[in-house]
This record gives sequence, C-alpha cells and structure tokens, in this order.
Amino acid sequence: MSEANGPAGTFVIAQAATPGAHDSLSAQSGVEIAVPPAEAHGSGFPPFDAHTFPSQLIWLVIAFAALYVLMSRIALPRIANILEERHDRIADDLEEAGKLKAESEAASVAYEKALSSARSKAQGIAAETRDKLSAQSDLSRKSLEAELSAKLAAAEATISSTKTAAMANVRGIAVDTAGAIVNELIGSTPAPGAVEAAVDTAIKS
Repeated sequence: MSEANGPAGTFVIAQAATPGAHDSLSAQSGVEIAVPPAEAHGSGFPPFDAHTFPSQLIWLVIAFAALYVLMSRIALPRIANILEERHDRIADDLEEAGKLKAESEAASVAYEKALSSARSKAQGIAAETRDKLSAQSDLSRKSLEAELSAKLAAAEATISSTKTAAMANVRGIAVDTAGAIVNELIGSTPAPGAVEAAVDTAIKS
C-alpha cells in the first residue's frame, strides 16, 4: 500500500485489495481511496507490446552483433583450428599408414625373395649331397665287390687246394684200405700198382 498528498490535501491510497474493500476503509478513516483500473498495469505479454518494439529491435541487433562477433572472432576460429588439426592428424595418420604399408610390402617381397633363394640353395645342396652320397655309395660298392671277389677267389683257391689235398689223402687212404681188404680176403698182399689203378678207376667213375 502507498499514499501521497493530493492537490487539496486529500490522501490518495493505492492498495491492491479486493473490490469493495476501499469502501469500508474510507468509511472508517474518512479518506478518499482511488483504485487504479486493472488495465492501467497492462495485462498483455511485454514482448508483444507495440510500444517496446523499437527497443526490442535495438537490443536484438546488439545481441546478434555481439553473437556474430563472438562466433566469428572466438568460436569459429577455434572450431576451424580444431577441424584443421584433426584434418592434419588424419592426413598424417594416412601418410604414416601408407609408409607402413609400403614398408610391409617391401618386407614381404624381400621375404619371398629370400625364401625363394633359400629354397634354391637348399635344393642345390640336397642335389650336391645326393650326388656325393651316390658317388661314395658307388665307390664303396665297387670296393666291396672287388674285396668280395678277391675273398671269393681266395676262398675258391683254398677250397680247391683243400679239395686236392683231401682227395690225395682220400686216394692214399683208399689204396691202403683196398690193399688191406684184399689181403684179408685172399690172404696175400696185392701189388701196390694194381691197387692204385683200381682205386683211380673207382674214383674217376
């Protein structure tokens, strides 16, 4: 509630109260009460008030200009720097990936080349070793065959001499045995030449 002196010393009281409350108040105090009409305070939404449009437009222009300056001087350069850094980082990563890919391909080619060379060398070594082993085997086989042939010839010679000696001993034994048998049968010793001739005839037959 507020009060002020009027032009004729009348107190004017403005009170936000319910309608009819000023009647009882004026009757009790003898003071005139003036209640402003409700439309004097303005019942519409302030931004839609036509009297405030110029100021609103001015503040809109000021705010837009401030926002534009803020975006163009601070926000957009930072965003552009971030995008440029990201673009540079992606380009660097792609370049590094390309280098690594090239190095990997070169390493793969070198590996394949080294593997092929190692295979050819291994095949050459295997062929050389096989030829050496084959030559050594042939040489050992020939040496063994020659040794066996010599041993076989010696054995055959030994067998032949042993056979000859055995046959000679057998002939002597046969001659003596035949002479003894004839002596026992006829009671007289036969002539050695006749016994030997008979034994030789029997052996040959």
